[in-house]
Amino acid sequence: MNEKSVSIPTEGGMMLTYIFHPKNNGSFPAVILYMDAPAIREELFDFCRRIARDGYYVLLPDMYYRHGKIRYIHTSHSDLTDEKRKDMFAKMASLSNKLVMEDTAGMLEFLKTETAAKPGPKGCIGYCMSGQFVVTAAGTYPDDFAAAASLYGVQIVTEKKDSPHLLASQIKGELYIGFAEHDQYVPDHVITDLKTALDREKVTYRMDVWPGTEHGFCFPQRPAYVEDAAEKVWKITSDLFKRRLQS
Repeated sequence: MNEKSVSIPTEGGMMLTYIFHPKNNGSFPAVILYMDAPAIREELFDFCRRIARDGYYVLLPDMYYRHGKIRYIHTSHSDLTDEKRKDMFAKMASLSNKLVMEDTAGMLEFLKTETAAKPGPKGCIGYCMSGQFVVTAAGTYPDDFAAAASLYGVQIVTEKKDSPHLLASQIKGELYIGFAEHDQYVPDHVITDLKTALDREKVTYRMDVWPGTEHGFCFPQRPAYVEDAAEKVWKITSDLFKRRLQS
């Protein structure tokens, strides 16, 4: 596995980004993994390696870069003290669809310079706070993102003018949306409203609500981890990327 870190220029400054791709020669379809609220950590590196092993060029941007190098978790989620958790939610609130799309523009430009990154359709995946950002990316850069996966994503349907679901008419790629059955961060109306928006615009998508799960069920180091559901999500996402990025 080839691994490196680079600083990508964006409108907000230089964004530290971690890169993963297979060692063999050639170029690989690009996938952006947008981090969840607890920030960059080894757990996310493992996710990127798993995607890269399937034949992808994976980018993991440090989305809190405007605040410096923020790290909350060093060994496990038990590192999240009340003080760290409060700061984490503040950093999460500092992001917006506009800022993350500016960062995404920087990554898309960077990819044009990388010989190991194959030109053409790209994918993205996001958990928790980044569920909104992958849907926004699919609608903001429809000619780039052919596949987008959101897992227990928050803020996908809001009353704000930049609510991601309002971009449904712009989406050309295929979406996978996976929700937890019990999620205090996703209001009850979101699933129905999102489905209505996607169906109205004839977006190609699959939406699941995973029985017996809670927010965070995909991450092995969390108490909410449900291995069976998490592995099925990996299979669905892997099939999506293979179908839309490697065909």
